[in-house]
Amino acid sequence: MNDQHAHHDRATKNQRRAEAREKARQLRAEQQKKERRNTLLLQGGVALAAVAIIAVIALVIINSVRPVGPGPRNMASDGIRIGEGFAAVATPALPAGDDPVVSEANPAGVVDIQIVVDYLCPICGEFEATNGPFIETLIESGAATVEYRPIAILTSRSAGTEYSLRAANAAACVADRTPSAFFAFNAALFAEQPEEGTPGLDDARLIELAVESGSSRGAVEECIQDRTFASWVRAATDRALSGPLAIRDVAVDRIEGTPTIFVNGQRFEYRYPFEQEDFAQFVLQAAGDEFSTNPTPSPTPTPSP
Repeated sequence: MNDQHAHHDRATKNQRRAEAREKARQLRAEQQKKERRNTLLLQGGVALAAVAIIAVIALVIINSVRPVGPGPRNMASDGIRIGEGFAAVATPALPAGDDPVVSEANPAGVVDIQIVVDYLCPICGEFEATNGPFIETLIESGAATVEYRPIAILTSRSAGTEYSLRAANAAACVADRTPSAFFAFNAALFAEQPEEGTPGLDDARLIELAVESGSSRGAVEECIQDRTFASWVRAATDRALSGPLAIRDVAVDRIEGTPTIFVNGQRFEYRYPFEQEDFAQFVLQAAGDEFSTNPTPSPTPTPSP
């Protein structure tokens, strides 16, 4: 009985050990399965996170490096020309990637003034304040045309709002949609010119200035808010800084800053602070004898005292 009992105990112990080993094996197998599942889930999560990051980066790149779109109408030269009656010379929109087109020559005796401006540039604002009334008189009498070329070299100097770019885009919107309002809008932007380092005018105020200058709200509101011509402004700025500029009768490699002013192809090397008489005398000199003796279509401009 004792031998049988011992044999039975040994069998029972062996059985328990075998059961324990089997349970341990099953536990290890379950643990390994869990570890594999966790690894796969972790890898999948990392992959999804990587895809999400890539998608965000791609979206940022797409939004920040958009292809250059067509330019605004009436600015095929990278500027808008204002003539007698403050009417804009009509030109088609510059297709994306095309070089700007030199404006047609003025009739004999009509002075061609070209001004490259940045609406945040304080010197541009001072030039406008000093010489704007004289230029207005020349245009009103038919003695000259003025071609404004808005660019945005000071985009980073407006507390993150990109005012220089937004103002130039707004000018392009007015040129494209309501060109007859451009001369007044250009003057209004300088009349309310913000200081460098400030946020500048918001889009709502730019729209109001356009409306006050003669644009209809429906024509320019969406264009200004959506920055429709922002890519064109950037491209025009790059062209101005790298050259050559599309200006008749003069080879301009690039501009050094704003304002840059040409009269009949001659660069106005201004003194600072501005004196209206200096610019008036330069206009007479650049125009030559024909301007001062030809009564048609414009009278001789007289420098202000």
